[in-house]
Amino acid sequence: MLFQIYGSTSGTQLLGWLMVFVGLILLNEIARRTKIGGIAILVVIPIILTIYFIAIQCGAFGGHSNQTYEYMNGWFHYFKLYAATIGCIGFMMIKYEWGIGKSHWFKAWPFVIVAANILIAVVSDLESAYHAFQVTGDLSGAWWASNEGVFLYGGWWNILNALAGVLNIFCMTSWWNVYSSKDRKDMLWPDMTVWFILAYDVWNFQYTYANLPTHSWYCGVALLLAPTFANALWNKGGWIQNRANTLAIWCMFAQVVPLFQLSENFSVLPSLYKGATGSALDLYDKAIAVYQSGTNTANEVVAGMGITANPIPQGVVSILALAINVIVLAVIIKRAKAAHINPYKADVFVGTKDFVEAEARRA
Repeated sequence: MLFQIYGSTSGTQLLGWLMVFVGLILLNEIARRTKIGGIAILVVIPIILTIYFIAIQCGAFGGHSNQTYEYMNGWFHYFKLYAATIGCIGFMMIKYEWGIGKSHWFKAWPFVIVAANILIAVVSDLESAYHAFQVTGDLSGAWWASNEGVFLYGGWWNILNALAGVLNIFCMTSWWNVYSSKDRKDMLWPDMTVWFILAYDVWNFQYTYANLPTHSWYCGVALLLAPTFANALWNKGGWIQNRANTLAIWCMFAQVVPLFQLSENFSVLPSLYKGATGSALDLYDKAIAVYQSGTNTANEVVAGMGITANPIPQGVVSILALAINVIVLAVIIKRAKAAHINPYKADVFVGTKDFVEAEARRA
């Protein structure tokens, strides 16, 4: 079992997941189907939120007691929000052929933004492994507290997942063959088929599970499945646009209402925290205190709460993530050699079901 879903709050935990999953799908549909919807959700709302965030820093809306400031004031959260939003705006520029969106060279923007985000996650994995090594002198596993107020259990699984992330970058093929759909609803990347989507989803789930464990029920399951679900059923070839839109939407929501995934009713802890009896909010308060103390007493504090680490799921999923990315990269190399092409300039998955269906939607 990957998550602790049982007891009196299991109903609200499942309800919370369903609300996030359905909400992301619906908002993505609003953002992708019309210019007005896309501009409203991905341009106007972020501008309004930026003003709101600045106002909080200046003491308005509760200032330091505002839940955004108290629980989501780290640079990482803001960076992810704006990186995802900038990615979405670039995708709209390609889709609607605005400005540089008409240029052939800008078609590599989706690759650049996805690769950059993957590398940030790789650094996070390596950081966790480094902190664990500082405690034990090896990679067998150790607790440490992040500046996001999370107790993380770093170890060799972080190294494996970091390797999987690097390989995942090279699993993105045909960087410049990105198009607008006939109906101008989507930016299409036909060569980004189920092969890449599977490799990315497993790798990214492990990243969230290991580095954002108290949020991973939502950002590691609901958020990953929403764009994959849409791509599988009605938006073939538009996965990367779906992924960017839903990520930006989720980051906006999480930044404004962080207590949703931390409070007792909707909080879901991974099985890593074996023996935990409180919510993610209880863990947050103790983790942020450890971080602010400047000394790594995480192992002692966690033990004092009656929690013992259960890193087995982290290890299993990291091995799976690395294996899948190795397999996908091997398939890409094999197909590229057979077709005598450069897989990063030409389409690799020509003739496959996903590619054919996405290509048929091209303008």
